Amino acid sequence: MVTYKNGVKVGPTGRPLKDFPVPAPLTSHGPARIISMSNQKGGVGKTTTSINLAAALAEYGRKVLAVDFDPQGALSAGLAIQTHDVPTIYDLMRGSVKDTKSAIQHSKVPNLDVIPANIDLSAAEVHLINEVAREQILAGVLRQVKNDYDVIFIDCQPSLGLLTVNALTAAHGVIIPLATEFFALRGVALLIETIDKVKERLNPAIELDAIIPTMYDPRTLHSQEVMERVVETFGDKVTDTVIGRTVKFPDASVAGVPITEFAPDHASAKAYRQLARELIERGVVA
Repeated sequence: MVTYKNGVKVGPTGRPLKDFPVPAPLTSHGPARIISMSNQKGGVGKTTTSINLAAALAEYGRKVLAVDFDPQGALSAGLAIQTHDVPTIYDLMRGSVKDTKSAIQHSKVPNLDVIPANIDLSAAEVHLINEVAREQILAGVLRQVKNDYDVIFIDCQPSLGLLTVNALTAAHGVIIPLATEFFALRGVALLIETIDKVKERLNPAIELDAIIPTMYDPRTLHSQEVMERVVETFGDKVTDTVIGRTVKFPDASVAGVPITEFAPDHASAKAYRQLARELIERGVVA
């Protein structure tokens, strides 16, 4: 929803609307910037953002690898990726498969590849608990392929357990999709605290890249109030691009394609393309 403040167009964040240019094509690819898509609260649009942001960046010629790091396997399902009788991220984590490339599958979207996950990943925390340097196993897995991609997204499960710590230890940056709802906002402080601990003890290079407001409904005062609070708390870390609510997201997931392909002219598809352009403009992605 666009409104005016002092004669200037402003978006839902209350900031002036910006026009992010279409990025120039890349002349070479890699090494990848690894980004952990994290929020310990479920149902905030984390996997939806992982899928559609990855697809939008792929449209702009970026080579993208999406790592499904959630035992529910929603990212894999949302891109129609096979998850059984194939190597998965769990096999790579426990070392039964050594070659990371052997677990990579091509999605229907050009330039977008996936390492799948299934329910077996739920056993990883128990399996890894006695491993040496257990927090750094995922970093070793991704090191093999990081030169082949421009960006690697890790779609984390909604928890702050050992898998999420692995993702944060492997990452250069963190993106937090944040539903514009009060209870979603409450949990972010705990996630920020975890990121700070990982930065202090395991990965000094990690930084908070962006907070993406999702599931925004301009018709409700609640959404507007939470948005104001988010911008007040996190300032410029909050993206100008806001993702609204729509029934098109589950429809696209059932079809096994991102919304940018399922409904390319829909407002949400345009929003994810704008988000991709914004993150490139911010330097979060090459």
